[in-house]
Amino acid sequence: MTAPAAPDARHPPGTLVLVVGPSGAGKDAVMAAARARLPADAPIRFATRTITRPAPAGGEAHRPIDAAGFRRLVETGGFALHWAAHGLQYGLPVEIEAWLAEGAVVVANASRGVLGAARARFPGLRVLHVTAPPDLLARRLAARGRESETEIAARLARAADKPPAGPDVVTIANDGALEEAAEAVAALLRALTRPAESGGAA
Repeated sequence: MTAPAAPDARHPPGTLVLVVGPSGAGKDAVMAAARARLPADAPIRFATRTITRPAPAGGEAHRPIDAAGFRRLVETGGFALHWAAHGLQYGLPVEIEAWLAEGAVVVANASRGVLGAARARFPGLRVLHVTAPPDLLARRLAARGRESETEIAARLARAADKPPAGPDVVTIANDGALEEAAEAVAALLRALTRPAESGGAA
């Protein structure tokens, strides 16, 4: 009897979902609300990013690290993906590859600039683009009080860049009730788990 082939790391059975969008779109709020709508036993994992930003700096919950520590993780293969943006370094832990190998839907906040590398490394990638109108982005950025006017202007200018496009992109407008955007995201994630659930039942 021939033993089953080992999973090919280049074609993991799970699905990586990268959440992208301009600053002020409310990605963290939408994802937190969507996560609360998912069954506790759903095969969905949410990755925590490593960022060269102090823990008390506000924003998403993350693993803080200094620049030297980040470089060491890059050199030792500690990240599945990593990139730079807004003067900071960001990394997704290599453990997401094990989650994907187990067949999980893995959700992670990312940057548009890393999509090319992600598409090459993770076939079947899905991109969730969370966005909002420019005036709403400006109000949200000012309200959170983390950036200067110059930094806000730079973020808004970047938001005006060409949005991600392709058959793997789903756009969610977070310009109304948070619950509406959250339910749309939760529905997408639930749908992505169904092939694995059906396969497991066969």
